[in-house]
Amino acid sequence: MRVYLSVDMEGVTGLTDPEEMRAGGRGYERGCELMTADTNAAIEGVCAAGAQAVVVNDAHGFTKNLRIDLLDPRATLIRGPGKPLRMGQGLDAGHRAACFVGYHARAGVQHGVLNHTWMGKEIQNVHLNGELCGETRLVAAYAGSLGVPVALVTGDQAVCEEARETLGDVETVAVKTGVDKFSAELLPPSVAQERIREGARRALGRVADFAPYEIAAPYTLGVEWNSTAIAAGCALIPGVRAAGPRHTEFTTGDFAQIMALFGIFAMIGGQIACGSGVYG
Repeated sequence: MRVYLSVDMEGVTGLTDPEEMRAGGRGYERGCELMTADTNAAIEGVCAAGAQAVVVNDAHGFTKNLRIDLLDPRATLIRGPGKPLRMGQGLDAGHRAACFVGYHARAGVQHGVLNHTWMGKEIQNVHLNGELCGETRLVAAYAGSLGVPVALVTGDQAVCEEARETLGDVETVAVKTGVDKFSAELLPPSVAQERIREGARRALGRVADFAPYEIAAPYTLGVEWNSTAIAAGCALIPGVRAAGPRHTEFTTGDFAQIMALFGIFAMIGGQIACGSGVYG
């Protein structure tokens, strides 16, 4: 049985500070160790429940965060930028289940620790076929388009609630409870990782209970940007249309194109924002 893990960082045990998410930032190296420890707990859990192969995708930022030297040897790791499918890289129809580790709530969710959708400040909201969409829903929909169910989501309490609202009776493990965007009540790593381990074991043990999260094609991705300049720049991409001064839309019958488009959006949006100082 093959299992897929998409691992983000904002929902990792013990982390609340944006500096801990950024290479060179205060606490980043320790953050990478905690991210790897949460990942290993999930690997241990799914392997205890019968997984024979585990593919881990580092899904945060430039995707060079997980410590391969500390990773459970039963897994392989997809690492580094330039991945066309970004947070879903490596996922295919041959996986029995997908697990999301270290995930966070979508932009604007009260008490969501480090809440955002795909980009930290450039994106106000994302809609998928007219409904609000965070990263959990986005990657779950990609998995569903391949026929793969999501079995487990770990992160803060807010993303666990978002996952259950979206996916139904999915296994969730909350490792922290948000006070505000940059503060939270935290579980000690040993406690949180034991809960992840047990949650992963339970999830794979009842994998037959989970159905793929499927959205009917065609898929329309709507993005509300924080800047008219970013929206204008992204609307230059073939197939993307302006839907308002700060809105773009893209429609396709292939969900993989949406995953790939977000990578292009990040490059364009990040360049425009970073080059415009306080107005970005």
